[in-house]
Amino acid sequence: MRRSAAVASALIALLQAPGALAAEHPGRSQIEKDGYEGPSTCEECHPGKAKEFLGTVHWKHASKVDNVENLDPKQEYGMKNRIYTMCNGNDIVNNLKEIPKNADGKSKFTGCNTCHPGNHLNDVGSTGPEAEAAVDCLVCHSTEYDFRQRKPYKDEQGRVVMGQDRSTKAALAIGKPTVKNCMTCHETAGGGVLVKRGFSFTKDTDAHAAKGMVCVDCHQAKDHRIPTGFDPNNWANDGLRLSCDGCHGEKPHKSADYNRHTARIACQTCHIPRTGGAVAKDFTVWEKGGDGFYEPTTLKKDANETVPVYAWYDRKVRNEPHFIGPKGSRKDAKSKIYPFKIYMGKAFYDAKSGKLLSMDFAPPMANGDTRAGVESAARTLGMKDPAAVAKAAVPGWQTIYFGSNHLVTRSKALNCVNCHGVNGVLNFRELGYAPAEVKKLTNPELYFKQLVEKQKEEW
Repeated sequence: MRRSAAVASALIALLQAPGALAAEHPGRSQIEKDGYEGPSTCEECHPGKAKEFLGTVHWKHASKVDNVENLDPKQEYGMKNRIYTMCNGNDIVNNLKEIPKNADGKSKFTGCNTCHPGNHLNDVGSTGPEAEAAVDCLVCHSTEYDFRQRKPYKDEQGRVVMGQDRSTKAALAIGKPTVKNCMTCHETAGGGVLVKRGFSFTKDTDAHAAKGMVCVDCHQAKDHRIPTGFDPNNWANDGLRLSCDGCHGEKPHKSADYNRHTARIACQTCHIPRTGGAVAKDFTVWEKGGDGFYEPTTLKKDANETVPVYAWYDRKVRNEPHFIGPKGSRKDAKSKIYPFKIYMGKAFYDAKSGKLLSMDFAPPMANGDTRAGVESAARTLGMKDPAAVAKAAVPGWQTIYFGSNHLVTRSKALNCVNCHGVNGVLNFRELGYAPAEVKKLTNPELYFKQLVEKQKEEW
């Protein structure tokens, strides 16, 4: 209580001091004096925030999901337990651990929950005082966080612990999360830089970043809950949603013709003409890298290299063993045309049920034995006769539609002819239009005069 009073007094003094810097964090002098002890230090001014954080997707890696087919509405889904072919592992079967030694006698730590903001002793979904004390507040809130300290190690009891930077230097540089704080995890998800989502948020790649915006300017948190969009592949959510029109409105253009399109065409369709990241992975065959460890065979492209496909989407998701993607149609008034990256993943399916099987990455990462990874995962999940399951497993492909929600451009946005030209990006026939309608929609009469006038302005 004495220290709480001291921090409060320091806060009042700072706010009342002539010429006090608005950007300086209250309580700075107290942190300089006593150091940083984790969430307990933060909670002297922000009581209850650690416990609050334990209820979010960033801590639980799962939530109830109401827009995806074939899920139990009473269960929670997310990185904690999902089985799909972008990762093929999850926090349960591919828990952070030291893998077996490879042919060179070397080992390393790996796991799907490496980005979890705890210390691994208190891990995904854990609760209680110890879990609250394990929250890594600074990994999101410090601009001076030393990410070299955030690496796994074994303690004196042989337990795998995720290190944290709890230095005074890091604690004195706190504020709202920066792009680096977010992208350290989100840019490297799915197996490496630009693998899963395929975008980097920089002034050269996104119009919002060029304006000096950071991730949380759009994803504005409420009680540590982060709003998200409706990517068909991104299921877990904090119950808060966001969309472009939340800031830009339903009629964001000066042109009435453009504004007329927003009723059935998503903003992303015109303003995100490219994407990137992995386009295919094969989890049944792993390749040996230069470091002596194995990784899934992967085809990927850099940001802005992949042309999206376009489909109707009503924000409901079709979920089947071989397909995850948008539901919707032209006949559905709630559907809009959205851009997607199509990803193809190859993995093992159960010979009896036809369901996709998960994989523990430790065995194949060490020696390339993918079926050993399937067997280990089956054992962890309590499946009957894991060895038989792995031996009989059948390779197969799964198609996943990834939503395109970043790499926003204004200067290179699609214009009329990009969509309505005879060889435009939209396949109107596949989108449900009759031949006569397609002929009308691709007639230059629709856009010729408008683009000529714009051309005169530019020249």
